[in-house]
Amino acid sequence: MRDTKYSLLIIAILFVTILLPQNSSIVNAEESGISWEEQMLMDEGLIIVALRNDTLDLNQDGETDAIRVVIMVNTSREWIDIELRLLGDYKDKQVVESVTLSFTGQTNASIMYDAWASGEHSLSLQFVNADGEVFMTYQLPTYSLIPALKTPRIDLQLSAPPWIETGDECLIKRNFSDETGPRYDAIGTRTFSGAPFTVLDDQPTLDCSHWPAGEYQLRESYRNGLGQTAESWLNLSIHNREAPAFSLETNGNYNSTDIPCNVEMIPNMVVVDFEEFEKIWRIQGKIITEANGSEFDCSALPAGVHLISLEVINNEHISTIEGINLVRLPADELTAEEEKSLPSRSKGEQTPTESVGWFSIGALGLIVSVLVYIILVRVQDGPEMLELPNLGPMPQILADGSPDTEGLPTTIDDDGVMWRQHTDGAMDWWDQELRVWHRW
Repeated sequence: MRDTKYSLLIIAILFVTILLPQNSSIVNAEESGISWEEQMLMDEGLIIVALRNDTLDLNQDGETDAIRVVIMVNTSREWIDIELRLLGDYKDKQVVESVTLSFTGQTNASIMYDAWASGEHSLSLQFVNADGEVFMTYQLPTYSLIPALKTPRIDLQLSAPPWIETGDECLIKRNFSDETGPRYDAIGTRTFSGAPFTVLDDQPTLDCSHWPAGEYQLRESYRNGLGQTAESWLNLSIHNREAPAFSLETNGNYNSTDIPCNVEMIPNMVVVDFEEFEKIWRIQGKIITEANGSEFDCSALPAGVHLISLEVINNEHISTIEGINLVRLPADELTAEEEKSLPSRSKGEQTPTESVGWFSIGALGLIVSVLVYIILVRVQDGPEMLELPNLGPMPQILADGSPDTEGLPTTIDDDGVMWRQHTDGAMDWWDQELRVWHRW
């Protein structure tokens, strides 16, 4: 029994001996009538002269949205460097605001904490020495706060006609704001998807006037370092613009050259303005440079049959060609020179005719037959091979058979056609059969 008591006494003495050095500051603090926090500060040469917490309403909405901690400290050392950290804990997120003090004697500091979410924010004040060690944490009250800072917001706004066709004016404005993330150095990332080409964060407006036809589901999302998110959706349909539709109306067809002649373009599209379109008039395929309007004066054309065509090209370089055969008859009164140069005009039974004999026809046929025979024999016996005709442009493909995009961005529309965009906004489409790019 005595040995048991003796053993328990030794264990008690050892336990007190182990705990005594760790609680010496507490014992000294209790003996001197100061708190444990004050004793920890005094060990570092600091004394808190004053500490005040002010609740603020920054946006004047009647709700507390910020806390300002004002502290005045004194040091017994010749010079001291410390850091004050104001910690705000909300659920599983912690925000830190800090200020560094280098002083002698007495100084003061003010630290602001802005609420970034609605709810209870637990605050604490840490004291950090010059070695980066936290030597004391002062627990502050818990406050119920409503944020004054704007949370992340994204809005995609479309400026375009209700029915969008390729080439129509089309703009997408990207409205974005986040006051909370930058305030706490927690800027996040923005993600844009659904566009046919790459979209950068520094593009506040997207020009969709040159996008290929198709259905687009645009989505932009954002998430900052505090876990706050925002997103916006925009559905966009772009339709292929129709080719210009028009017809040609003539005044003077089958009339003599002494009667006025005119060819006029008649638009067959109600809401389309043809005035801005390019118009190219041709006679027998030759461009008439002085004619570029909606009407063509054919009064100066001589007697004969003339193929007159008009090509109309809209702003998207989509063209339509219409043509007519215009017959111009010689006038009744012709000069001797005009009779020699102009074709003869039939005057019924009074028109003189010349007969061609059968012997002449037979001789001509025999000569033609001999020439054809000689040509066929020479072609068959010739040692040289006939050259192949031009098969078209050279294919624009890479070694693996894929289209050569020349480093330009590409996209594939709903019909499976590949498009590429030049730096000036112009578009090319890939011809799978000829394996070449065509300008759109």
